[in-house]
Amino acid sequence: MKTVVTAQQMRDAERAVWDADPDVDLMTRAAAGVARVADEMAPEGPVLVVVGPGNNGGDGLFAAATLAESREVLLWLAAGRAHDEGLAAARSAGCREVGDPASARARLADASLVIDAFTGLGARPGLPPDVATFAAACEAWQVPVLAVDQPSGLGTDGGPVGHSFNATVTATFAARKPCHVVEPAASRCGDVVVQDIGVPVPATDLRILEESDLANWWPTPDAASDKYSRGVVLLDTGSERYAGAALLGISGALHAGAGMVRYAGGAPSGLVLGRFPSVVLGEGRAQAAVVGSGWGEPDEARMARAVELGLPLVVDADALGVLPDGGMEGWLLTPHAGELARLLGVGRDEVEADPLGAAREAARRHGATVLLKGAAQYVAEPSGRVTVAVRGPNWTAQAGSGDVLAGICGTLLAAGLPAWKAAAMGASVQALAAQRHPGPYPPDRLTEFLPTVVANLDA
Repeated sequence: MKTVVTAQQMRDAERAVWDADPDVDLMTRAAAGVARVADEMAPEGPVLVVVGPGNNGGDGLFAAATLAESREVLLWLAAGRAHDEGLAAARSAGCREVGDPASARARLADASLVIDAFTGLGARPGLPPDVATFAAACEAWQVPVLAVDQPSGLGTDGGPVGHSFNATVTATFAARKPCHVVEPAASRCGDVVVQDIGVPVPATDLRILEESDLANWWPTPDAASDKYSRGVVLLDTGSERYAGAALLGISGALHAGAGMVRYAGGAPSGLVLGRFPSVVLGEGRAQAAVVGSGWGEPDEARMARAVELGLPLVVDADALGVLPDGGMEGWLLTPHAGELARLLGVGRDEVEADPLGAAREAARRHGATVLLKGAAQYVAEPSGRVTVAVRGPNWTAQAGSGDVLAGICGTLLAAGLPAWKAAAMGASVQALAAQRHPGPYPPDRLTEFLPTVVANLDA
């Protein structure tokens, strides 16, 4: 997994490096990385650098000096002042300045790349009007933008998104920051490239799951395995009206590798067995259960029966409306933003503005792990630790994807994984299936790709 650090954590890590060796020049290391990425993005043609007044601008200026050795580089000193040493280096290398915002916008017509070095680490959301207008013009002209550390206009630690650059690529240093992985800011960062500048970063309570983690952790059978050791998952999902939710959850569970699936929900048994003849009807020995998908409405009696099972539960959809007052340790709640808003008694817009904070609060309040579903998916534990799942294409934003995901997570819980791993791995493997088979596949078709994805995790 990769660590994500806040602005203050990054400052502390940099300070530790300087304390150990005061002569370390982190700015030139960062600038060299920016210049490399710039050359990869646009090997030729004029480069226009938007220069801010602080160290981020200094990174951009030293990168400009390197780039000017082989191409035309223009500087817009958007704040009217700049890092003194960086500006001297850029001027000495032959960089030329554009004098005003209108001139800067005019040069977009022939620019091959814009480097956004206006604000960086620790910045707050928002841009001055002239810079906001320029950022919008970059989008209108479809000029590639390389952001230094983070797109200017975003807050490093996340938060609301107003006027900001929409980066094609963001070159950040040492580790990702919250704005790179948490929506709505993350969508403005483009592809994030982490540059090693020799700053060790500490472990934090926010990290990103990688495909290699799935390969290391996915439960695989051995010669001694049987259906019970692989995990039996019980699904109380579906209804006469929403029988499809039951089928989707069962499909997710089976294709993720369940040793056995039991079904005790409200969908017609003939429909279930006609599609999945290996399913065993009724309750019985199981290691985890999935409840709520396709119930049609909150059902206190069904929830009470689920609680009495004494199993780790995946609680989805309608079951989220009838949670018990406590005793949810080891459970996994799987709300989307609207459901999480109802759990917290806030507006959906509040959840979408601060998804990390909302997921953490729900996990703390209920004493359960929370998987907040959406374009980016966050797994929050009661301790406050959050894991960001592998991100998939937006094609998965369709009815039924959550039903499949609940089944996948149920299989992983039944295999003995802790709730946070089951959630992060379940969301990630579904995302990988969609990545590797892009397009508008319905959720039940995507489940058919899960075995191949799982089998190739080590490839």
